[in-house]
Amino acid sequence: MDLDILPVGDMALQIFYNSPASKNLQRQIQQTTKQIEKMRVQGVVELVPAFQSITIYYNPILTSYKNLSEQVSEICRGISPIENASLEEVIVIPTCYDGEDLENVALSSGLSTEEVISIHSGVDYLVYMIGFLPGFPYLKGLPNRLATPRLSHPRLNVPKGAVGIGGDQTGIYPLESPGGWNLIGRTPVPLFDPKKSEPFLLKAGDFLRFTPISAEEYQEIENRVNENRYNFIQQKSHTSAK
Repeated sequence: MDLDILPVGDMALQIFYNSPASKNLQRQIQQTTKQIEKMRVQGVVELVPAFQSITIYYNPILTSYKNLSEQVSEICRGISPIENASLEEVIVIPTCYDGEDLENVALSSGLSTEEVISIHSGVDYLVYMIGFLPGFPYLKGLPNRLATPRLSHPRLNVPKGAVGIGGDQTGIYPLESPGGWNLIGRTPVPLFDPKKSEPFLLKAGDFLRFTPISAEEYQEIENRVNENRYNFIQQKSHTSAK
């Protein structure tokens, strides 16, 4: 695997893979991240996997860039290339497709709203990274037909749980925030809960699938979530993300 190890300031380094973002590369990134965590490399504070990289934050009192880069380089050499990784299970995200930009996405794509919903919910998506907001998943796998430019004037308030399309990506807003993506739906499933020991529902390397629900089903699931009675569903894959 062609990669570079580069300094990022005086308290971090980055493993940068000289390959286009892909499902197999993401598997490689996840495997490397897990191996570094497993080896409990001295001085490592946090690992942040992304589209084509892993940023490693470290304590410069406990280790140096030179020592850490040598250890990381050795770990990377021991990771075998991953080809044609199979997709096993996906997290199901129930989604009410009633977003205010759904018709705009349909017009931009030359499709009906029903076709947009069918296509958007007909594939499995790979979480490439978490960022922008706590728990916000950047997803790959959006069919090209649904790619839609971001809004020219971002909204000041996007509601929590909104599902949107921005360019060739789709994602979910875990919190109310400003945003410029086209809103096509909403989910009652919380992606971020700071009260839990594991506050994030998703992490880089996970797969998810959107499944259409009605407004009534949305309310029912939201009630179950509020009462801590909602069970997250995982299913076998039906299509592979890119």
